[in-house]
Amino acid sequence: MILRNLNMNIQYKWLLILFVFGFVACESDDDSPVVEEVVITSGTADFSTYVALGNSLTAGFTDGALFIAAQENSMPNILAQQFALAGGGTFTQPLMSDNVGGALLGGTQILSPRFFFNGAGPAVLPATPTTEISAGLSGTFNNMGIPGAKSFHLLANGYGNIAGLPSLANPYFVRMASSPNASVLEDAMAQNPTFFSLWIGNNDVLGYALSGGDGSDPITDTATFDQAYGALVATLTSGGAKGVIANIPDVTSIANFTTVSHNPVPLDAATAGAVNAAYALYNGGIVQAFAGLVMAGAISQEDADAEIARRTISFTAGEGNAVVILDEDLTDLTGLNPNLTNMRQATADDLLVLASASFIGTLADPGNPLSVNGVAIPLADRWVLTPEEQAEIATATTAFNATISAAAQQAGLAFVDANALLVEVASTGIAFDEFLLQGDLVFGGAFSLDGVHPTARGYAFIANKTMEAINATYGSNLPMVKAEDYPTFYSPMLP
Repeated sequence: MILRNLNMNIQYKWLLILFVFGFVACESDDDSPVVEEVVITSGTADFSTYVALGNSLTAGFTDGALFIAAQENSMPNILAQQFALAGGGTFTQPLMSDNVGGALLGGTQILSPRFFFNGAGPAVLPATPTTEISAGLSGTFNNMGIPGAKSFHLLANGYGNIAGLPSLANPYFVRMASSPNASVLEDAMAQNPTFFSLWIGNNDVLGYALSGGDGSDPITDTATFDQAYGALVATLTSGGAKGVIANIPDVTSIANFTTVSHNPVPLDAATAGAVNAAYALYNGGIVQAFAGLVMAGAISQEDADAEIARRTISFTAGEGNAVVILDEDLTDLTGLNPNLTNMRQATADDLLVLASASFIGTLADPGNPLSVNGVAIPLADRWVLTPEEQAEIATATTAFNATISAAAQQAGLAFVDANALLVEVASTGIAFDEFLLQGDLVFGGAFSLDGVHPTARGYAFIANKTMEAINATYGSNLPMVKAEDYPTFYSPMLP
């Protein structure tokens, strides 16, 4: 059978074999297969040179690290494999040197190896990375996903110059940049892309969230984001390339912020009594301070009573005691009494970062068994997102997503509502073939062991949603990938 090219976009023809059983006619029992030809086409898109720009979600980051197996299951690589069915060309990635993850700089480890599940919980591989950042890669790379990158970083010259601009340089881009002074966008455009994907902006809010909103990694201001995102889309489409862009998920819905309970502290009766006795002076001081503020007319009695109730610290015997945290949004009473620190017990409205699980219950002073972090010693800001900090993230995410949506409409690009997808994953779970992807850490199937990045199956699901958007926008008919072909865990023994 001769397969003919129907037009310039048709590069591949699928043969779907349908076996038809039964009698065709009373005098024949011929059960030969019926062959139906399915033509895979790119529609109005051109996948011949596909370049992906973004951050760790584009690179394929998983289980707290970047490693070969994860890169091979990255969302862009999955897309490229399907694009190849409709004329897509070679897709190269800056592969790490091993499946350990992590990296070295001058022989010194600067990036940690990947996590793996050892039956009890996530652990770090007891192995040394072999990826040396200073040993730069040659050539061009279609996957320009740079872990840690924010929107404006993709435009920054010197983002790969660890010698000249060490405070700016990103070690992942140092390894793959065409020159020390190149920008990510310049290296992408040098390939003359005919199609691109852009998924950037997550780190513009995620850094703030992962640092507990302590100010060490601030949210990108809206003007900077708008300018950077507009420049990215304008440049990427300047040569006529078509593409697909995705918005920013609500980072407070990811497993990193929904796994650690606000009340994980178990105490026996004697310990609870001792802790309450230690906090009695603080509780009494709070009442006295607010009584003075009410008398001075600085606060109403109603508001004073509400804050006294919020700040009173009390433990009981048994499970379910809330941790003690610092909260800068409480009324500052230290001017009245320097011992009245802005602290309170956490509530269900507070979100503790995943890393706090290994910190709560440790001793601030190894020589003092009473100096328990989260009990006698309040957790610092970096361990928890308060409702006020969550509101800042929500405001920024809404503004950034409005910019992304407007850019997609103005440029006529395919659009993926990653935010809506994550909401569904976090609330009810979302079906992927015969599997249900949920937001629970480890066994939910969507999030890898770092609680931030997807599993391989999660990336495959996002790839399918991306292809659905591409098919709808450009008239292509890219086939979807199957969930069963992508794992939720990587073996500790990956070669």
